[in-house]
This record gives sequence, C-alpha cells and structure tokens, in this order.
Amino acid sequence: MTQNRPTVGRDSATITHAKSLQSSHTFAVMLALFVTVLWSSSWVLIKFGLQDVPPLVFSGLRYSAASAILLGAILGRSKHRTFLRSRNRRWWEMIVAYGIVFVAVTQGAQYVGLAFLDAITVSMLLNLTPILVLLFGSNLLREVPSRRQVALIILSVLGAMIYVYPVQYNASQVFGVLVVIVAVFANAASSIMGRSINRERDSPPIVVTGLSMTIGSVLLLTAGFAVEGVVPLTAMAVVYIVWLSVVNTALAFTLWNRAMQTLRAIDMSIINSTMMPQIALLAVWFLGEMPTLLDWAGLVVLGVCVALVQVDQARRLASNQEAKTGESPTDSR
Repeated sequence: MTQNRPTVGRDSATITHAKSLQSSHTFAVMLALFVTVLWSSSWVLIKFGLQDVPPLVFSGLRYSAASAILLGAILGRSKHRTFLRSRNRRWWEMIVAYGIVFVAVTQGAQYVGLAFLDAITVSMLLNLTPILVLLFGSNLLREVPSRRQVALIILSVLGAMIYVYPVQYNASQVFGVLVVIVAVFANAASSIMGRSINRERDSPPIVVTGLSMTIGSVLLLTAGFAVEGVVPLTAMAVVYIVWLSVVNTALAFTLWNRAMQTLRAIDMSIINSTMMPQIALLAVWFLGEMPTLLDWAGLVVLGVCVALVQVDQARRLASNQEAKTGESPTDSR
C-alpha cells in the first residue's frame, strides 16, 4: 500500500495540471475574444473619425497617445526598468521589427484601406490572414495544427468569403484593395512575430506592447505629418482618439499579448477573424448595413468553426499532458 501512494500522488498532480492547462487555455481564449469586441467597435469609431482626420495622422495620434500611456506605466515600475536593462540585442531587434510590422504597416494600411473601402470589405480581406499564418507559422514556429483544425480554418475563411460574395470593385477602390492586401501580409507576419516573442513567457505583455507600439506609432505619425500635413482636430475627433488610445489600444493590446503567451499564432489569428461577424452586427446597428440571408450563413460558418478550433485545441492540450505521463483519459478519472 505504501508503494502505491507516490503513484496516486503523481496521478492526482497530473490530473490537476491537465485541468490547469485547460483552464489557462480557456481563459486566454476568452481574453482574446474580449479584445476582439473592443477592436470591432474601433472600426465604427474609425469610420466616423476619418470624416475629420486623414488616416495616417489619425492612426499615428491614436497609437502615439496609447504608447505614451504604456511607456509611463513601464518606466514607473522598477522591475520593468530592470527587465529592460537585462535584454540582449536580439530581443530589441525583435521588438523593433514587431513594432514596425504590427503597428506601422498593419495598422497604417488598415486605416488607409478604411478610407477607401467599406468596413465589411476590409474585414473580409483581413480574414485571409489565417491561411498565411497556417502556411508560414507551421514552419517558422513548429506549431502544426491537426488535420481537423486545418479543415476548420479553411471553412472559417470560406465562411468569411461567402459573407461578402459577390464583391465588386470600381476603379477608385482598387488602390484601397491593394493597400489592404499589404495589411493582410503584414498582419500574418506580425501574428507569427508576436507569438515568437510571447510564447517564451519571459517578457511582460505591457513591455512588449508599449515598446513595439512606441516604435510603430512614431513611424506612423511621422509619415502622417509628411504626407497629410498637420490638421486641426474637432472635439469629436479628440474623443475618438482618446477612447481608442486608452481602451481599444493601450488596454486591448496588452491583453492581446497576454493571450499570446498561451495561444498559438494560428489560434490568435482565427480568434481575430471573429471580428468580422461582430463588425457586421455593429454595421447593422450604427451604419445601417443589412446582411442578406447568404451573408448570415457565412457568419454562422465562421463563428462555429472558430469555436470548434478552440475546443479541439483545449482537448489536445489535456491529451498531450496525459500522454507524457503514460495515462489515458480513462485512467485519469
């Protein structure tokens, strides 16, 4: 009897650890989904704000204000200052590259795209991101999704494309489409870069967010003033910028990087794609756009596939942990 006690203890510890992994994964998914709600509301605010402020200046002001808030929080804590002094050159190079791609290129191109195209079209194009993440992330990050997940990812993208079918562009929208395609590639690259930085879990999310955003916002604002000039801000434009900076950027991006510490790049990309149905609902309420029956079918396909991918991943985490200890799910009960 005494010889079995250590085994029982290990069994109990394994079950507890497996449940902890599932709980951690579920919390990260819910955290990321909450961020998508904030970001989806941004699209409506951006469309309104673009009536008064040109895209590069608008995005530059938003991210510059948010980065100032985050930098104040980072430099105000001694542990963050100590952490920064201990970083090597390789880490700083990754942060700089991440800031350029994720903020300056991806967000800047998205704002420009929204100035030329409607929100639904931009959202549809950005939903091509999971395919690129799937193609490049499995090789670069060694995070290979299962066949079931691959099928669900493809279906989710098809659902997004069904929503906007048929898409017709006039000559004035071609430039906007090209800009958003740049945003799609940059978004995919930033998903892989962000996961590469955050999966080590040795960098505080607020530090990664604040530094990368500072670098990207400086470039955005500089480009905005150079191309679009200095523009006067209306009272409502200031309200939009402040809200977007504090809530939808400083808070949301920090939470997003926190979720990246647990979830894979492809998981984050798929969760990010749930913004499309959210944006559609907001467009109905605030912009008067009413989807057709076929559009709603595409939204349902997208939402169900996203949910199933995350459920499947949570189960795989628990199964992998049990396999490492030589247990089956039945043995653990």
